[in-house]
Amino acid sequence: MLRVGLTGGIASGKSTVAAMLESLGAHLVDSDVLARQVVAPGSEGLKEIEDAFGPGVVGPGGALDRAALRQVVFNDAAKREELNNIVHPKIRALAAKALERLAVANPAGVAVVDVPLLFEVGWSGGYDCTVVVYVPPAMQIKRLMARDGVDETAAEAALRAQLPIEDKRRRADFLVDNSGSVAETRKQVKELWVRLKGLAASTDSRKNTDPS
Repeated sequence: MLRVGLTGGIASGKSTVAAMLESLGAHLVDSDVLARQVVAPGSEGLKEIEDAFGPGVVGPGGALDRAALRQVVFNDAAKREELNNIVHPKIRALAAKALERLAVANPAGVAVVDVPLLFEVGWSGGYDCTVVVYVPPAMQIKRLMARDGVDETAAEAALRAQLPIEDKRRRADFLVDNSGSVAETRKQVKELWVRLKGLAASTDSRKNTDPS
């Protein structure tokens, strides 16, 4: 199975591209879904977060108060790293288990793992190739302001909390430029899918003929 790490910048349209790949036949592993499992009420992850940041980050119903946690870590790099050290290993473990199951079920398939901070947390080496969904920084800010209803200062701060999109673009094996129309993006994704299927087929063929 070909393991693909999909990432991008905030408001770049990564989820849109992930959905397009899934519609073409990719197996999608969404790290945001896994992240919610990691901090579900009663989970070990939520307990560790409460121990680290205090009871104020847990709501009265026992669920994580994401807004409260965001206020705690957003402008504090040390606390943000502490949070990442709690949740990211657990998310990665769940993703690895999902990939193991998919590899057994469909050895010649393509599994796309949607990871917003793929390069930031050092996961890119765990995949056969990486795909970055790209839009220019100015467009990121404009889209983020429209999507989340924030001002330009807040949007710029959100971008600074991630690796610059231009850096991600240079590190990508494949690029999807999402700065144009939906039709233009879909065309690129279809072309990407053909290449990923070809890589998956060659990877499976090598495994089947490897004497080891």
